[in-house]
Amino acid sequence: MIKKVWNIITTIVVILVILLACIFFVPRLFGITPMAVLSGSMEPTYHVGGLVFVQKVDPSDVEVGDSITFTIGNDTVVTHRVIEVNKEEQSFKTKGDANDNEDGGSVAFNNVKGRALGFTIPYLGFLAVYLNSTSGIIILVAFILIMMLLSFIVDQLSKDDKEKK
Repeated sequence: MIKKVWNIITTIVVILVILLACIFFVPRLFGITPMAVLSGSMEPTYHVGGLVFVQKVDPSDVEVGDSITFTIGNDTVVTHRVIEVNKEEQSFKTKGDANDNEDGGSVAFNNVKGRALGFTIPYLGFLAVYLNSTSGIIILVAFILIMMLLSFIVDQLSKDDKEKK
């Protein structure tokens, strides 16, 4: 009985791990990067905690109305909508959908990471951010070790049951 319940649990865990791996890693094979939405500046298009998918794009192909992901400062990444393209200066004016005003500075073509696809997967951004943190990695490793330990224990218990019969 314990073995059957354990098999069901491990099957569900394996399916979830494969599904998450497909969501986080398979898009990268096609030049698409999943990224977490950390602010509400693009609500309701991209919700806080969602996972947005960003596809590499030639900045000269970006048009007004596209949502682009770009870097500002050192490592800050932002996704906002293009409201103006200046081909001569090779820059964009952007604005968050939920913001009343356009962004303060222009975005240089070379700061564009890609064009955001028009959908998100709710809440998976929170998971992505957490799994990239130190505590998230520790919990993930601990979870894997616990699952392996439990598998060993269940196997030993089922062997003992067979030997008694």
